[in-house]
Amino acid sequence: MSRVGLKQAVVMVVLRSAGAMLLIRRGKEPNLGKYVPVGGHVDPFESPRDAAIREVEEETGCHVADLQFRGVLVETSPIDYNWVVFVYSADVKRFEPPACPEGLLEWVDFPRVASLPTPATDMHLYELILGGKTFALNALYDADLHLLHLEDELTGQVFQSVDARSLEGQAPLTLASRDHG
Repeated sequence: MSRVGLKQAVVMVVLRSAGAMLLIRRGKEPNLGKYVPVGGHVDPFESPRDAAIREVEEETGCHVADLQFRGVLVETSPIDYNWVVFVYSADVKRFEPPACPEGLLEWVDFPRVASLPTPATDMHLYELILGGKTFALNALYDADLHLLHLEDELTGQVFQSVDARSLEGQAPLTLASRDHG
């Protein structure tokens, strides 16, 4: 059986403390150079919640037991970038970020996050999490990983929808191009 296009199960944990989020500036692919929350793969026979607790501890040294499930993000592309992401958040006491094998950990104040390079879906996730909303997001990408469509199955809200043909020769999409409808 071909494994091309099969989704990989991963977790993402948004750690918050006093108006800031702990983010990793990725030192490797995927998302090299972009700021992302702590997270990683769900191991065989492991629940997403247990994976989230393990990944936070492995990447930050912090043990969190009081995780809040926030939602699911399903990412689909015609290349090897296909994920089911279980998203959690936790409020923690601020700590000095340790060295991390995934990249540089940094506490980032909420207002500054919008000015950082992040994956196309992440600002939408942060807004939903900070707003206390649960979500079931579907993201569709083209082969160059341009976000074509992002929709919440729970509410029907479309955050972004782009005709792939319109991307040729254009700058990357930004939050300003998003439909708040």
